[in-house]
Amino acid sequence: MAGSAPGGGRPLIITEDPLLLDDLLRLCAAAGAEPHVHHGLPEQAGAIGADGVEPADPALGPEADGAAGSAGWETAPLVLVGDDAARRVRGAPRRAGVFLVGRELDDPRVWQRAVEIGAEEVLRLPDAESLLVDRIADVVEGAGRPALAVGVIGGSGGAGASTLACALALRAARTGERTILIDGDPLGGGMDVLLGGESAEGLRWPDFAASRGRVGAGALEESLPELHDLRVLSWDRGDRVVVPPAAIRSVVAAARRRGGVVVVDLPRRVDEAVAEVLAQLDLVLMVVPGELRSVAAAGRVAAGVRMVARDVRVVVRGRCPGGLDPEAVAGLLGAPLAGEVPVEVGLPGRVAEGEPPGSQGRSALARFCDGFWQRALGSAQGVPA
Repeated sequence: MAGSAPGGGRPLIITEDPLLLDDLLRLCAAAGAEPHVHHGLPEQAGAIGADGVEPADPALGPEADGAAGSAGWETAPLVLVGDDAARRVRGAPRRAGVFLVGRELDDPRVWQRAVEIGAEEVLRLPDAESLLVDRIADVVEGAGRPALAVGVIGGSGGAGASTLACALALRAARTGERTILIDGDPLGGGMDVLLGGESAEGLRWPDFAASRGRVGAGALEESLPELHDLRVLSWDRGDRVVVPPAAIRSVVAAARRRGGVVVVDLPRRVDEAVAEVLAQLDLVLMVVPGELRSVAAAGRVAAGVRMVARDVRVVVRGRCPGGLDPEAVAGLLGAPLAGEVPVEVGLPGRVAEGEPPGSQGRSALARFCDGFWQRALGSAQGVPA
């Protein structure tokens, strides 16, 4: 499946410092990782050799790698070496992904020890906790190419942005892409309703209101309702809960981290929370109904979106009367034309009967979405030319 990024395995911790070990185990737990721990060395392995270099623990060599459930120095995807244990691994083979970690790293010799073991960085706790959690989580989740993130926003009220967002997500999922549909409008009717899954089990936005720091990508995906082969993060029908912008930023970042496709249905008002979403999108499609009044309203929406989004394109829904073609509409808005979606007769009735937008493969809406993804996912840059 395009864009997938499997996790890379379990990190290896090497330290005899119980307090540092507690810290590292806590950070691994925050990142969703279950590490291998090597506490220390047998006494006979600690002797200094004739060349003045303390030999590395044999358990860190490749001969340990074949043991079931073990991780050796050369095969662990990430190695966290406590400053107390740096001397003991000086003879180990050089490799990437080694970090020297401690709480008191003011000793100028710490940099010498880092060079001796080939460490990429020296990390001081607690200052570097956030960075270290990110590094560990990248190992667990895989740090491959992020998802192609596309936002859909209405240029005016009733433009059909939610319908297009739902159809885009559905068509992407049917191509085999890992797909997450995010409802970015707390005042909308709920994207899960469009998919006929308002009663489906899973978390909604209010459940993430207290999120702090990094959100695990795998945990997020597994917690969301699965509808029509895609995951949906929607609002519920209870009392409105304000989700802080920082939490929204973390959740959207987690949704992107495993690759595939992320589609976000956006409200027309750009506040701080919406700006956090826009900053993470590769492309924003602005849906503009084919009428002059809607084009005028879309100009104001576009001005706000462009303050944050890096790529805004126009989708014209229906033909404008009076000879104003889609290219002219895009020209008036000062944005490239992404395409035209004819008004689909009977679509509202089919949605009311439980058929999600884009379900009919031969419909104009489905054909637009399929063509869009063919261009977007087939390009080297990840967005359509």
